[in-house]
Amino acid sequence: MRISLISKLTIGTSLILLVFMVFFAYINIAALKTILLDAAISDADKLSETIIKTTHYEMLEDNRKRAYEMIEEVGTLQGVDHIRMINKSGNITFSTEKDEIGGTLDKTAAGCNMCHTSGETKVHASTMNRSRVFFDKQGKQVVGMAKAIYNEKSCYLSSCHFHPPQQKILGVLDITVSLENMHTLIGYYRNKIIFLMMLLLLFISMSITFFTHRLVNRPVKNLLTQTKKIARGDLDARVQNVSHDEIGELSDAFNQMTASLKSARVELEEWGKNLEAKVTERTREIKQMQNQLIRSEKLVSLGRLVAGITHEINNPLTGILMFATLTSRSPQLDPSLKSDMDVIINEANRCAKIVKGLLEFSRESIPQKKPASLNKVMEGTLDLIGRQSSFHNIDIVKDYQTDLPLIPIDENQMQQVFINMLLNASQSMPGGGSICIKTYTENEEYVCLKITDTGTGIADDDLQKIFDPFFTTKSDKGTGLGLSVSYGIIERHGGKIEVQSKLSEGTTFTIKLPLHPQGRETPAASSPAN
Repeated sequence: MRISLISKLTIGTSLILLVFMVFFAYINIAALKTILLDAAISDADKLSETIIKTTHYEMLEDNRKRAYEMIEEVGTLQGVDHIRMINKSGNITFSTEKDEIGGTLDKTAAGCNMCHTSGETKVHASTMNRSRVFFDKQGKQVVGMAKAIYNEKSCYLSSCHFHPPQQKILGVLDITVSLENMHTLIGYYRNKIIFLMMLLLLFISMSITFFTHRLVNRPVKNLLTQTKKIARGDLDARVQNVSHDEIGELSDAFNQMTASLKSARVELEEWGKNLEAKVTERTREIKQMQNQLIRSEKLVSLGRLVAGITHEINNPLTGILMFATLTSRSPQLDPSLKSDMDVIINEANRCAKIVKGLLEFSRESIPQKKPASLNKVMEGTLDLIGRQSSFHNIDIVKDYQTDLPLIPIDENQMQQVFINMLLNASQSMPGGGSICIKTYTENEEYVCLKITDTGTGIADDDLQKIFDPFFTTKSDKGTGLGLSVSYGIIERHGGKIEVQSKLSEGTTFTIKLPLHPQGRETPAASSPAN
């Protein structure tokens, strides 16, 4: 006969739970019995101590009648079986059971074997050793407590006593307390545990059956049905997954497998049709890579050409600038020619700046790196250019990360990048505005610096060309090399520059430098690609 998965899980789990519940119930009942027994022994000990203390004064006055009356009143309390007093010779001087008064204690009886063993009297035993649990004449279980009555100083100095000081013990107070209430309570507790255990077992079994059917059996059956459909070639079959557990992951994996099989079949069917398109796409990608390589080679060649040209131009340009300046300052110069000489000097200075930019563009300087903070480099840059006239109507907003980690950089080259960025931002806001400078870390991988201005912005068509050498949007000044040089510096540091801009809203340049550079960065020969 086939047994379902739910039945197996329910029966197995119920048996395991039953074993543990029985063991737990046994431990609990045994612990409760020990606790109640200890409580009964402690109560008997306290009752003995109370009787001795309350009858002490009557004994000193030799008012035995009153003392015995007090003991009889205590003996009427519920749970107290009987109380007796025994002198040092073992004679019972008083008992709540009148027929044993005057008798001699049987030291071998079940009620005495805890205090009398091997002929010794354990009057100094602990509370647990002075107690004994036994069955009385009626067959009921009781607990007995023997409490020694010591010969205190107030006793042997009393006029009515003749006990010498050397006598340590005058007698023993023996109390027997019934344990019927304890057994009744344990029985009630045991029955309650059994009832709750059966109720809990029934509830757990029903819960296991319900959840197993809902969470395991039903999804497995659904999965089995879809598997049979796939075996028949229906690759559109999908398992409806509504859970987020292992069954749900199995369903997702099944659906992914089905989708992969279908995709593979469709790909095989379409491979012949799409082969030409794939070849065309690959060819286009190869051409694009070739164009990038050609462009890089052109930029390298341009850098070398620029280095030679600037060297050849710089010498005559220096001569022109020097003699034009001397001529302009000569007192023999016709004043009408003074303005023309100033134009020559200004244009020569402009050419000198262009030559300087070309030299920087063509130079392959390797960064001299050392650990530094971008916050401090930016502060040094602001101190250097912040007092220029182009920054008079511009507010500088600083948002530095205070715990920005140090990174290996060339501070001079990085300051050159920041100067280019800040000057471009200030020149885009001739009427004033604000520049926000923010530093932060990104994904524990990059240390970033973001410069945001509220200037005129950059057109979308120009945005893709701003890092090209000699490209500029400034009609009256600028060589178009500042951003190209900056890009090369950042590239040699293993970082990157990102730019976002909107016309009439402003521009944001983001510089990202690696927090942990790997290997040695390859120096860039010239400007970056787009």
